[in-house]
Formats: sequence, C-alpha cells, structure tokens
Amino acid sequence: MVFRQFVDDDLGCASYLIGDEQAGEGVVIDPAYAIEQYLDEAERSGVRIVRALETHTHADHVSGHGRLALEHGVPVSIHPLGEPEYPFEPIEDGQELSVGSVAIRVLHTPGHRPEHCCYLAGGRLFTGDSLLVGDAARPDLAVEASEGAAALFGSLNRLTALPADTDVLPGHVAGSLCATGISADRSSTIAKELATNRALAFRDESEFVAAHAASSAPKPPTIERVVALNRGPFLGAPQPLEQLERFDAQVLDVRSPHEFAAGHLPGALNVPVSGSSLGTKAGFLLDPDAPVAIQIRAATQEDAETAAARLRAVGLLDLAGYLLGAAGSERLEPIGVDELERLLADDAVEVVDVREKDERDEGYIPESRHIPYRLVGEFAGELTNGRTVVTVCESGARAAVAASVLAAHGVPARPLLDGGIPDLERRGHALTSFRRCGSG
Repeated sequence: MVFRQFVDDDLGCASYLIGDEQAGEGVVIDPAYAIEQYLDEAERSGVRIVRALETHTHADHVSGHGRLALEHGVPVSIHPLGEPEYPFEPIEDGQELSVGSVAIRVLHTPGHRPEHCCYLAGGRLFTGDSLLVGDAARPDLAVEASEGAAALFGSLNRLTALPADTDVLPGHVAGSLCATGISADRSSTIAKELATNRALAFRDESEFVAAHAASSAPKPPTIERVVALNRGPFLGAPQPLEQLERFDAQVLDVRSPHEFAAGHLPGALNVPVSGSSLGTKAGFLLDPDAPVAIQIRAATQEDAETAAARLRAVGLLDLAGYLLGAAGSERLEPIGVDELERLLADDAVEVVDVREKDERDEGYIPESRHIPYRLVGEFAGELTNGRTVVTVCESGARAAVAASVLAAHGVPARPLLDGGIPDLERRGHALTSFRRCGSG
C-alpha cells in the first residue's frame, strides 16, 4: 500500500496520498491547493491519481481538488451534505471505494461540519477535522456550536469503538486554529488517544457540549471566503507572480523584523516568511478585497514565491506581484529588555501584550494592556497618549507584527524583538497571573 503524509507547517494542515503500487492507482485525501507535491510523489511511487477525497468543505485552506480536476481530469468525492457547486461523485456512510486492492471505507462523522466523513483503509483511519491527536476539532464553524458539539460527541464515540491499534491520521496538527490542544505528534492510535486525548475524557454528552461549544480560539476572517472557494466552481492554477517596480496599495513585507525596522515602505505590514503561520497572520491583517504586494530584499524571488503560496492557501489570491530591494524611508525603533525594565520602573511606557488570552492568563506585566496582535489596528487611536508604546509577546514574533500594524496606523510602537514575557520573568520581574488573582 502506498502511503504518504504531507503537512503544511504554516497552517498545521495534513493531507495524504494512498494507493496500490501494483495497480498503479492512488487517491489524495484533503488535497492542498499546491498539488505539485502529490503529483511528484505519485510519479515516484508509480501510481496515477484517480480520485480526490474530501473529508469535508474546508474553512482554513483552499483545496486543490479543483486543480486536480481541471488539470488532470481527477474526479472529486465528497458527502452531498457539503452542497458542492462543482461536479462531484457523492459518497455515503458505509460505502467502500476501491483503489486497486486497497479498500477505503467511508464513515460519516458529522460535528465539525454536517458533511464530514472519515476514511478507513488498511488499519489507518484518516480523521480529517474530527478526532485529532490530543484533542477534537472545533464544532462552531459551520453550524451552531452546541449542535455541532453534540454531533461531534457521537462521531468520536463511533471512531473510538474501532480496534485499539487503528492508526489515527488527522487532518490537522499543531499550529492549526481548529483546536487549542492539538499535539505536535502527526499520528497516533485509537488506544493512545483514549488514554491521553482530553476530548475523549468526557463520558457525558452534556458535559462535552458545554466544554466544546465555547471555543476560545479566534476565527480567521478568511473562513467564509475559503469555504466559498472550496464549495464553488473548480479553482484553477494561480497566475505567475510578477516583479513590480513600485506599488501604492497594501504591502506585505516578508523580510525579518530587524530588516523591516531598519527601513520599510509607508503603511507596510511585516509578517516574516521565515516565521510561523504567515498565512494565518496575514489573513487576520490584510484587506482580502485589495491586491497585495509582497516586498522582499532578497536577490531572488524565492521568498516571494513562498509567501505567495502561503497567502493563496488561505484564499488571498489577488496578488499584484513582488517588490525587490526597496527598503523604504519608514523605520521602527526596537526595544531591549534592559531598556523596557527601566521604562517600567519609571512608569513611562504603555505596554501592549499582543498574545492570546490563554497565554496572558499564565502571567503578564502588571498594568499592561491586552490586545491580541490581530486586533491592535482597531485600538490604535486609543494608544496615542504621549507614552512610549511597546508591544510584547512570548518571543518577539507577534510583537513585531503588531508594531508594524500600529506604525501603519500612525502609532510609532517599539517592539520587543529579541525577548518576551518569559525573559522578563526569568530576570525576576514580577508578573500577575489570572489564576493567582483568583479570577477564574
């Protein structure tokens, strides 16, 4: 049996190629928009892709089923409750699909979405957005949260009744916003998940629903756009990315935070291509209805192409091109831990903690203001009080993003680039904890 897992580390999404080498046939489960990886692996394995299997209509990444269909004549299968607007071959619970000698059984597992299905093949369970390693998928993206959670509870019980040694191969890994407790492990077994998965600790449906209907994970604003693209007519290959001489609309600068601070174009936002979750972060910050230019300093277009692929993956398809070499006249002034401590001692700084709520609850700088990086632009007008504005997070990555957003709104924020809250704590700076305060 041909088996290969593909992981998009930027989004925390997993997809799979399975098939029969002797028969020369294979299928792709939950294909990403970048289909070249499957074509290359299929060629190496000596199989031809004969079907794209969707577990559901994805909300977090653009599917590659359209490209497989348009460019290679591959049929697409999905449960009809997904209401696809493209030609598809419907599947139903209990149906068995054959790829050479490999039998693939369909298990309808609603919860994350009504149409959601898992696939069981050769002792491997491809769980899509249902049972994940360490957690279960969020139920609030397609239906009312309690309705989705109740359906998910039933689906999880069905999956965990499978043999204990069944391999669990999820559609999401750590880094995804589909759940908050996903493990870094990329596979597991039913037995291991029964012993360790926090979502499987609930024996009562009402308790499970109460715990899972109130997700604290943010919903990316690209969700509706991505669902529409994945449900709609087949989407073909992207246009080649072209080099620009100049651009006057929104610019995403994907250079390092230090390069960005040293000189950037007015209004540019900084999300480094070398960091994590570029697509997710950009999706929160960019206007999806306006073209995007990607500015890089590199001598080649490699970073621009990488960034473009990550933007397309979250449905940001209108890319004007990329800019090379233009540093720009605008600058930021990063701050170090030593200087920040002096300003804190003098009560001369407005600290903006740009982490998520669950991180801040573990410990934060007293009197600091909490605004997640994805929301700072909405509060920029409240930060022009004459005090030095400093953005902080765990390591400096999101502090840099937030500072670029504030700078674009006219607030000269100083990011703590080479450190974060843990560094202040290690140096003996007193932090306030939500739990120590007794508020929770």
